[in-house]
Amino acid sequence: MKTLVIAEKPDMGRTIAAVIEPRAKNNRSYLEGEQYIITWAIGHLLGLAEPDAYDDKYKRWNFYDLPIMPEQFKIVPNPKTKDQLKTIGELSKRCNAIVNACDAGREGQYIFALIQQQLKLMQPVRRLWISDLTSESIAKGFAELRDSAEFANLTKAARARSEADWLIGMNASRAFTTKHNTLLSVGRVQTPVLALIYDRQKEIESFDSLTYYEIKAEFEQAERSYVGTWQGDRLTDAEKARALADKVRGKVGRIAEYEVKETREYPYKLYDLTLLQRDANAKFGYSAKKTLDLAQALYERHKLITYPRTNSNYVTEQNIEGMHKTLHMLKSTDYKDLAEGGNQKLVHVNNKSVCNPSRVEDHHAILPTLRRPGTLSKEEGNIYDLVVRRFLSHFYPAAEYKQHTVMTEVEQELFKTNVKELLSLGWKVCLPGDDHKSGKRRGKKDEEEEQAELVSEPFSVDRNQAVLCKEAEAKEKATQPPKPYTEGTLLKAMESAGKQLENDELREAMKESGLGTPATRAATIERLKSVGYITMQGKRITVTQKGRTAIELIRHAGVELLTSPEMTGQWERRLHQISKGEATGEKFMENVKRFTISIIEKVRVQPKADASLFAGGPEEKEKSKRGSRSRSKGGGGSASGAATAVRQGSSSGRTGRSAGTAEASGGGKSGSGRASGQAAAGQASSAGGSSSTSSASRASGAIGGFEALAPCPRSGCGGQLIEGRKGYGCTHYKQGCGFVIWKEHAGKKISRTMLLSLLEKGHTQLLSFKHASGDYKGRIVLLDRMSGKLGVERTDS
Repeated sequence: MKTLVIAEKPDMGRTIAAVIEPRAKNNRSYLEGEQYIITWAIGHLLGLAEPDAYDDKYKRWNFYDLPIMPEQFKIVPNPKTKDQLKTIGELSKRCNAIVNACDAGREGQYIFALIQQQLKLMQPVRRLWISDLTSESIAKGFAELRDSAEFANLTKAARARSEADWLIGMNASRAFTTKHNTLLSVGRVQTPVLALIYDRQKEIESFDSLTYYEIKAEFEQAERSYVGTWQGDRLTDAEKARALADKVRGKVGRIAEYEVKETREYPYKLYDLTLLQRDANAKFGYSAKKTLDLAQALYERHKLITYPRTNSNYVTEQNIEGMHKTLHMLKSTDYKDLAEGGNQKLVHVNNKSVCNPSRVEDHHAILPTLRRPGTLSKEEGNIYDLVVRRFLSHFYPAAEYKQHTVMTEVEQELFKTNVKELLSLGWKVCLPGDDHKSGKRRGKKDEEEEQAELVSEPFSVDRNQAVLCKEAEAKEKATQPPKPYTEGTLLKAMESAGKQLENDELREAMKESGLGTPATRAATIERLKSVGYITMQGKRITVTQKGRTAIELIRHAGVELLTSPEMTGQWERRLHQISKGEATGEKFMENVKRFTISIIEKVRVQPKADASLFAGGPEEKEKSKRGSRSRSKGGGGSASGAATAVRQGSSSGRTGRSAGTAEASGGGKSGSGRASGQAAAGQASSAGGSSSTSSASRASGAIGGFEALAPCPRSGCGGQLIEGRKGYGCTHYKQGCGFVIWKEHAGKKISRTMLLSLLEKGHTQLLSFKHASGDYKGRIVLLDRMSGKLGVERTDS
């Protein structure tokens, strides 16, 4: 009899067949040779069953049926690929041995385990465990097939991960959805990731910028000119800053201190998937999913890089010889000059920044293979270029600099100068374009830290010779809020469970307890987009109103742990321990079940949220179609400013449609319950809104398609502020609420950030105002929380 080889995807199966059975007969869904039959899984052929597979009552979403706790989890075939599953079953009857050739990782192991379970495959199984799909690696892998028992713990971890996600996702999503009559997706990993984005956005919105003054002075000594920054307490008084600049301008000073030291910068670590995704996002704007897809194509179809879904930045002793061969291969490619300039003696088993077997678990770092690149798309070429340049950089020495620190004293005032003099580029010749010209080492991000001026010419000053302060200037600056997440910076935060880590060693230590795995993080981000919790504004990630409300409801329910990146990171660490045999899956699942029950009990007593708090996402489009879609009619003439502001409609032309009902549904199954309360703002705005059918405007619970920005500050009102063309008005204007903040006041436009600052603090940040009698500084203040009346409060600073 023959041996059945089960690969994860068709391309992989055909690549394997070309090596082990080059004369195999090619059938539509498998290849057959003299010794092996090679077939494939097409990804996940099976998955965990929906709740209604356990009981028909679960077809309707009912809070009182929760929690759903299967004693044994059922698996069901994917209807789209059931024919391929049947083919595997038929082929297995003709074979007396099986090779698991699915991806060498947790998910690949799980895909095979479910097939084995469903088809009741009893044949002995051996495991193909390789890191690239070159002919050499496949041949070597089949010569060294491993016993499947070695991977039993990895299978346990994969099952635990899948079942834990099912328990929390199914139960928490149904609980919050049926409680609040709006489809709310909750997940073990996606929810804490959403919390990270939400918290960052709140930080940005509540940030109160401080105006301050930086004094820069230009000094001259003989033929040398250089610039220094004044050292002292932060100046917030413009007059004092200008006076200090006037004090030193044109005066003679001295070199108080002068220090010179040589520094070295070593190559960045080899790529793991997360680092590759972060760099591709920063350089090319690629999403995490896009980078993963491109890297997977380079691995599977082109055979140009090693297995990309790795979390390691290192290699083992066995990889060193292959790296030397790859360096030689690259000498006959477009990378000829860089490859010939590399020194293979720098990559050796004792170079711990490259070769560190203790940091390699399932797979080593991403490397280029021995295959020469052929025709690639531009985007594939960009990813391949990143991998090759990172690889080649380790065959070069460190970049060398002289760090000059000069303290110049003029009129008892000190100025600091940092100059970074380039001695040798070293590995930085491998960086693309002008990247090597940057004097900033990645990871140094303190915005207050003076950045060194990078120079390529020799620099020096004479500490014993006087200097002239040729020019001095006080420059107005402002403290900056935290930056919004991009997919690149979010991946970094997910890797460290939200902790801000710059140190590489700490980053390594946190990898086991990050949010998700390198292979799943991209899918998590895509999920948050698809359910309408986040949107992209260029590279920036922003939370939608629905996403905000979801996090706030979860936290207010008393299940903050569900939003805790650190807690979820610890769960991921426990899954890692299970895969290594250091913890049991049973204990992990017991804890997950207890936590799931606690979620249900806490949501049970939570007050139902007002429908106006939601502005739905794409998942609610279909549900909204089934709900009653009463197009609201223009209000009958409320004269209040709030009504006028709301009637104006938003500048983005969102629809004036309001949803009167919302089915608590998911996965196409209708549930019980209707969202109460049409939004008054939506009713009024239909007169001015467009007929756009954006997801936000069609989803139930939307306020006429408008995003609820904040609760109305009028005591006992209960309405929400929404944005119109001319102002921010209250949704309860028909009930008599006249609160409105107009978008222009004293020549300043009131942004959403300023609006929130007015509501929370009573004033905006310090602003500059123009006036006929002279410019002045001041803040816009909220004078009346009943009407929204504004004023300006002048300051002396």
